[in-house]
Amino acid sequence: MDLDLRLVRYFTVVAEHGNIGRAAAALHLAQPSLSRQIQRLEHQLGVRLFARTPHGTSLTAAGAAFLPRAHAVLQAAGDAVTVARAADPPRELTIGYVEGLIITPAVQALRHRHPDARIRTRLLRWHDTHALPEGRVDALVAREPLPFPATVTPLYEEPRVLLVPVTHRLAGKEVVSADDLGDEELVACAVTPAMWSTPKDGSPPPSPDDSFEDKLELVASGSSLAILPAGDHRPRLREDVTAIPIEGFEPCRVVVASRTRDPNPLVAPFREAARMLVPLAVGAG
Repeated sequence: MDLDLRLVRYFTVVAEHGNIGRAAAALHLAQPSLSRQIQRLEHQLGVRLFARTPHGTSLTAAGAAFLPRAHAVLQAAGDAVTVARAADPPRELTIGYVEGLIITPAVQALRHRHPDARIRTRLLRWHDTHALPEGRVDALVAREPLPFPATVTPLYEEPRVLLVPVTHRLAGKEVVSADDLGDEELVACAVTPAMWSTPKDGSPPPSPDDSFEDKLELVASGSSLAILPAGDHRPRLREDVTAIPIEGFEPCRVVVASRTRDPNPLVAPFREAARMLVPLAVGAG
């Protein structure tokens, strides 16, 4: 039997959370999609792994027996990748980065120092940052929080801005504070540095499955407010919203992350180049 390691990982996350909805949010998947993936695994194994209850999911006897071996399989797969790469160090590096972050100076420096290496970049959407633990990129420049363990090097901090429709009472102010928000109820996103207010008009609150554009539409329509890192320039594409500097909120930290104990010899040089050059490029901009 050929086990799909992706499905095995999904199983361990559902077992950890005991709830399909929470597991789907942690994996950045739609709940129906995750349910189908678990059913595929159960079909492959020929057993039911979970019992569905009104309060969530619980492991069946087969699921409880499979869980420690599933963890062992995933650990063994990770160890196999590490050992193979250590035996034949690659001369290539794929660098992921999220929207609004500039990595060009660090990439240019790395290419200059290692002209024979194959160095690629990949723009990642907010829900695709698992490209790092899944091995699709070797280093990642992103904003905290990161929804997975990693070796992290801080680069710089970004202040926050309040995003409101242009018709909002605070639009046009040079700076606002937390007190100016009144009774707005802000909900922090667990996997991005954004915070969104609960709509007061009865609209559904933003969910992890909503795209950034969908959430931006809530702001433009006046249903919600948002607090974002100042370096996130995506809202500038719309003329019906405006960003205002806000005081009283912790700045957002931009980091370069890599897998712990990654043997790729180009990871450390990129991390150092990013630490030295990326903040300078941001300051120059």
